[in-house]
Amino acid sequence: MTRLVVWDILLSIRTMINVSTALVLSLPTRETSIDAHAQMLTVTFDHLSEIYIDDAFEIRHQDNKSIARDSAEDLLNDCEAQVAEDIETEKYSAVEAIAALKKCVSSGVAVEVEKANEEISFQSQIRKKMAESFENYTCADYDLATSESEEDTTWDYDGVSRDVHILLDRATSKVHVVEDFISVEECTAMEDQARPKLHKATVADGKGGSELSPNRKALQAGIKIPWDLEKDGNRLTTLSRRVYDYTNHVLDMDIDEHGQEDLMSIQYEGRGEDEETPDRYMPHCDGDCNGMSHKNGQRMATVVIYCTVPEKGGATNFRNSGLHIVPKAGSATFFSYVDPETMKLDNGFTEHSGCPVIIGQKKIVTQWVRYGVDKENPWDSFNTLGIKLSETED
Repeated sequence: MTRLVVWDILLSIRTMINVSTALVLSLPTRETSIDAHAQMLTVTFDHLSEIYIDDAFEIRHQDNKSIARDSAEDLLNDCEAQVAEDIETEKYSAVEAIAALKKCVSSGVAVEVEKANEEISFQSQIRKKMAESFENYTCADYDLATSESEEDTTWDYDGVSRDVHILLDRATSKVHVVEDFISVEECTAMEDQARPKLHKATVADGKGGSELSPNRKALQAGIKIPWDLEKDGNRLTTLSRRVYDYTNHVLDMDIDEHGQEDLMSIQYEGRGEDEETPDRYMPHCDGDCNGMSHKNGQRMATVVIYCTVPEKGGATNFRNSGLHIVPKAGSATFFSYVDPETMKLDNGFTEHSGCPVIIGQKKIVTQWVRYGVDKENPWDSFNTLGIKLSETED
């Protein structure tokens, strides 16, 4: 094989690497390969995030809005120069030249990926540290308005067009504010059902159960939805159906009511600015927000619907995303924490809190939406660790 043919092969490899579609690398072992037929350069690691190489041969984190981005053009040039020198001295045959180029590029990419991952981790630590200060500041600023949206759109449903403000739009984490989501009559129906059942709110205890906690101070009551009355226009069924339909509108995951948690009425009471332990909910995630895979039967989205809003306090904060939402009577905050395509979970961007309620009442309706539940496997057949209760008994 002539040197010209070898150079044609090297040129085709460079073309292969610079294809218009992004090449995928997964983090972190160190298995690296080039498949000329599939036009794919892959560096495989054990777990965690992904790194892409785009058509400019630039390494970037899986989210193109991520801060980790670094050029690898010099890497390709250096590898070409190294292999070219060996070809000129006839050290390599065509096959050996291709293998040498593959080894050079893949080794260099592994180093670049490691640098990018270190940068991502460092920036993530900074972001979360800043978020702690953000939380304290925004909750204390009662005049702070709702964060500006990335996009404004509408949701046409059941003959009504509702305004939707998209505040965050990531594959694994979305935050929307939907105007006029609930009617006064639907709020009243929920409050009437909840009144005799209200009790102190609890949190997951990390062992599969729940417990009282100073991190959450409120009253709550779960309301079972009478689905047999849906055809009669029952207000609770109408509201609950709207929740699942909006979830499907955003995520397209074919969610329905079977096996889902009860619709929850939650109430916070303001007792003045001198109250040392006001009603609030400290920063938390409604499901797992560790960036790992979704566990079957666990939560993947939440809809918080505002019926009564306080005169002072009670905002909803997504501190890691820098989002602040002032409750508005009748509106709803929808947020999801799973990528419907990969079923990977959010990595902290939907961690949120209910700021202290200072003056007035805050009455909300919350639906935690689960994936992987049905009539035979309802939500309460799983513990809070995502394990079937029947399995824990064995």
